[in-house]
Amino acid sequence: MPSTPRRTLLRAAPAAALLALAACSNDAPGATSPSASSSAAGRQETTAPPAPSGPDRNTAMDVRVTLDGRPVDATLNTSPAARDLATLLPLTVDLKDFHGTERIGEPPRKLTTDGAPEPAAPGVGDIAYYAPWGNLALFYQDGPSASTDLLILGHIDADADQLARAERITIETAS
Repeated sequence: MPSTPRRTLLRAAPAAALLALAACSNDAPGATSPSASSSAAGRQETTAPPAPSGPDRNTAMDVRVTLDGRPVDATLNTSPAARDLATLLPLTVDLKDFHGTERIGEPPRKLTTDGAPEPAAPGVGDIAYYAPWGNLALFYQDGPSASTDLLILGHIDADADQLARAERITIETAS
């Protein structure tokens, strides 16, 4: 079955499946990596901010990011989920390690998954959103294969060691 009809069918999953996934947490025994799942049923559909028009439509959003109080260069892409994250700025999130690959933390609410781009495997420095759990992920190792549940939001220009040790991230709009 082609991926577009499959994705449409998965997004039309019954509300019961969404509720069942929402009841799961990352503390569940035997939980797998938030970037390893490929089910789209756990996505929360929210309203994204309006898409930029004109020359800003395809321009990455510059943001100010600090990791443990140290500034690093970063950009967010123009996906609806990244634009939704930008509506939460300024944002500070505490981070914890997940499976020796990424640092994860909880934003104050779930982000939109409407209009998600084609899945891509995360790389070192990518900041992503794992829709089923509603968490942000900063990858300090290359992630597993692409997943429809993992939306790459942008990139942080920091070395893998700094990302691996990060305990807190602050993201602010660029001046």
